[in-house]
Amino acid sequence: MYAVVEIAGQQFKVAKDQRLYVHRLNAKEGDSVDFDNVLLVDNGGKVNVGAPAISGARVTAKVLGHLKGDKVIVFKKKRRKGYQKSNGHRQFLTQIEIQKIVEKGASKSTAEKSKPKEEAKAKPEAKAESKPKAESKPKADPKAKAEEKPAAKAKSESKPTAEKKAPAKKAPVKKDAPKSESKPKTEAKKSDDEKKDDK
Repeated sequence: MYAVVEIAGQQFKVAKDQRLYVHRLNAKEGDSVDFDNVLLVDNGGKVNVGAPAISGARVTAKVLGHLKGDKVIVFKKKRRKGYQKSNGHRQFLTQIEIQKIVEKGASKSTAEKSKPKEEAKAKPEAKAESKPKAESKPKADPKAKAEEKPAAKAKSESKPTAEKKAPAKKAPVKKDAPKSESKPKTEAKKSDDEKKDDK
């Protein structure tokens, strides 16, 4: 038989007569401590899983002693910056021995699971009443949106007219340039003809 239990913010898989180290507990040496937050219990192949904890189940342990863990070096460095910092840390721990695992509330858990279903059935009725109120609010919004849309259309219509005028102005400028180039050519031709006549 084993259980998964949360002790001082950590989850442990524990069995009877097992010794383990946990974060420092607020208890004296020789005291017995109960842990109620049991997440899973396996009793000879029968697995009982809590949602999230099993109601009524508990793990009893005896405090054997308080001690410090091994030293851990915390070293920080930023390269090319001349920054180095070294720190040491020793975690405060408590050694406990698991004495018994009690699995109760298996029948209660099924009864509790049925209660939320009944409450869930009652809740949709309340939600149905609140829906018409929520629908009344959006009705005011479409009117405001309808007023904004014509203004946006007017802006979009004004832009194309300005764009159409601009290309019309540029086109004559391009046509004038080739005409000016053609005149010198005719003058050049005349000058050639005049030369022939002179000869």
